[in-house]
Amino acid sequence: MTKFLLAVHVLAAIVAVGPVTVAASMFPPSARKVLAAPDDLRAREVVRLLHRICRVYAGVGIAVPVFGIATASSMGVMGDAWLIVSMGLTVAAAIVLVVLVLPRQESLLVEGGADRAVTVQLGMFTGVFNLLWATVTVLMIVRPGSTTGA
Repeated sequence: MTKFLLAVHVLAAIVAVGPVTVAASMFPPSARKVLAAPDDLRAREVVRLLHRICRVYAGVGIAVPVFGIATASSMGVMGDAWLIVSMGLTVAAAIVLVVLVLPRQESLLVEGGADRAVTVQLGMFTGVFNLLWATVTVLMIVRPGSTTGA
């Protein structure tokens, strides 16, 4: 059962978190294109699509920690420091996404009249989100104190 849970956890991370990190990273430069050419309908549609990908896959991404906790429980590592740190960073990444990234994307879509500074700030928050997930990924691979030899 542990191998099944781990496989679902890793697949969920790839399928759910991957698209969010890519789409969120593409959003600020795409929004700047809209600011530069407000009449470009294709650019507007690209920004809408990127936001939709972020929003939908953020919801799907709930499966990652759910299956991660189930996997950790079955492996008996719930009290390990690397896992506790990973869980804390995952919560931080979720907060950054839900509180700082998605609302700013939404406001750029609705209000549209933002300036370049708003997209730069959004890019910074997106970078923080991506850095948090990259750190979690490294911790999941390295697992300090692991007895697997990895």
